[in-house]
Amino acid sequence: MITYEQRQQIEELKKKYEDIIEVFHPEDKGERLRELEEESLKPDFWTDQKKAQQVNREIRMIKKIVEDMRKIKSLFEDLEVGIELAEEDPSMEEHVESIIGEISRRLRDFELELILNGKFDDSNAYLTIHPGAGGTESQDWASMLLRMYTRWAERRGYSAELVDYQEGEEAGIKSATLYIKGDFVYGYLKYERGVHRLVRISPFDANKRRHTSFASVNVLPEIEDDIDIEIRPEDLRVDTYRASGAGGQYVNKTESAIRITHIPTGIVVSCQIERSQLQNRETAMKMLKARLYQLEVEKRRKQIEQIQGELREISWGNQIRSYVFQPYTMVKDHRTDVETGNIEAVMDGEIDEFIEAELVYYAKLGLNE
Repeated sequence: MITYEQRQQIEELKKKYEDIIEVFHPEDKGERLRELEEESLKPDFWTDQKKAQQVNREIRMIKKIVEDMRKIKSLFEDLEVGIELAEEDPSMEEHVESIIGEISRRLRDFELELILNGKFDDSNAYLTIHPGAGGTESQDWASMLLRMYTRWAERRGYSAELVDYQEGEEAGIKSATLYIKGDFVYGYLKYERGVHRLVRISPFDANKRRHTSFASVNVLPEIEDDIDIEIRPEDLRVDTYRASGAGGQYVNKTESAIRITHIPTGIVVSCQIERSQLQNRETAMKMLKARLYQLEVEKRRKQIEQIQGELREISWGNQIRSYVFQPYTMVKDHRTDVETGNIEAVMDGEIDEFIEAELVYYAKLGLNE
């Protein structure tokens, strides 16, 4: 027997689905998809590569959204069948509850993807972590964040690959960069950029005192070659060095790792995960291009903030989120005020609650990148 609460929840989900259809107009999207696919089949399609890449990107986005809506519609059909069967077979009630949960999750993700309309929101991303002052304690905290984001990527079915990794002297890391690949990775992660603060009794302190540590997180979109960002060769200093890391037959054998310094801005990027120096250079140049683009985005953001009033600045020394292990357990985002006491789950990658709140928060402020 389906409970009253479940029926209320189903009606709310149906209303949300109808609202999305009313705004989204699936028929229009289908027509737009046919137009784009016809254009992509023209003999001269690749004559203008920049336009062709934009068309293919739009085709991928529309296809994904249309497929998501098809899956949601199919789940509602399964739900109707499940409700009928549950009236006669109580063992089906758990199945119905499972479908309700899946519909709720997919509708939530779909709403977020409609918010994710920034220029690079559908891109893959590079996520870099640096420890703050504090030596081993901060370096250990940086490694904990690296694991958290790696587990988050795994939970969402994304691939996460270490592009750069510098071990700490005693524990943790001096820096690390993850290349995370999947749908809307940058869109979901872009507001994770900032300073993350840890409060705990240090395992490295013999007197068991409470310590506060900081680590900074930066997130960059993977920028394709069609983005026009001028990088002059004379503005670059390129250094090679031997790769270091967690091991492997290609580590510490040759000077294949690349470090590029952009002299005018002081930006430094590095890559050591590829087997050849050329591949590492290509990846490092992509990261540099993204960092330079990010500088321009930050300039525009500051201009908007000046117009709209002062907002909390995301910069070193102004933490965006605190993770407290002792004397109580709490994770709190200082921008959205979302918090939870289940710190073990958060450190195991369950951070969607924070990410979703960030997206809504910035969308309301009109600051979507």
